[in-house]
Amino acid sequence: MPGLLRGMARTAVVAGTATAVSNRVSRRQAERWSQEEQAQYPPQQQYAAPPPVAEDRDKQIAQLKELAELKAQGILTEEEFAAQKAEILGG
Repeated sequence: MPGLLRGMARTAVVAGTATAVSNRVSRRQAERWSQEEQAQYPPQQQYAAPPPVAEDRDKQIAQLKELAELKAQGILTEEEFAAQKAEILGG
């Protein structure tokens, strides 16, 4: 009986070792393949959402109206008005 137990124990050790080695090899291959895949396909760029157009346009109109009032009151010269208007519309 001791010979039979020894044989079974040996078989269990060999099978366990083989399973562990097989799993390790599988993990290494999976890691290697994922690294190759990542190298092949570079990460995609993230783009920022464009600013809301309607809000920007409303803000520009309000600023232009304020500038026109300041010009009408004589606070701004024609040159200052033109420079500020270009900055608002260009920016």
